[in-house]
Amino acid sequence: MRHRVRKGKLGLKTGHRLSLLRNLCTELFRHGRILTTDAKAKELKRFSEKIITLAKTDTVHSRRLVNTKIKDRNIISKLFDTIGPSFSSRPGGYTRIIKLNYRKGDAAPISTIELVGLEVPFKSQDESKGDQISKDNDSEIKKTIKK
Repeated sequence: MRHRVRKGKLGLKTGHRLSLLRNLCTELFRHGRILTTDAKAKELKRFSEKIITLAKTDTVHSRRLVNTKIKDRNIISKLFDTIGPSFSSRPGGYTRIIKLNYRKGDAAPISTIELVGLEVPFKSQDESKGDQISKDNDSEIKKTIKK
């Protein structure tokens, strides 16, 4: 019997599905927030919260268990140094799914999944450069308007 046994297969074979979840999880820990479909976000939530629970205790055994799922050493060190300890007092619910809209091409429901309650928000380099560019453009526009 398969009572209360749930696993979203996402229409993929086992190896492909695990590879997809590992890559999405790595990018979630790298950026703090990613955009994906609803079904993938729900499965990623289950997958990533188990990894964060392991990262709350920094032992050799937990590092080896996490290393089977995530292969990027920088992300593993970030996970055990910053992400895991920040969730040490939280009993669960480390991620949040926000449903957004539908994708234009195939009308798939799109949502964003993000880590909850981190003191230092993750920000990509492109966003920070974009803010500086827009501030520079605003100052240049104001200068031309004043002339």
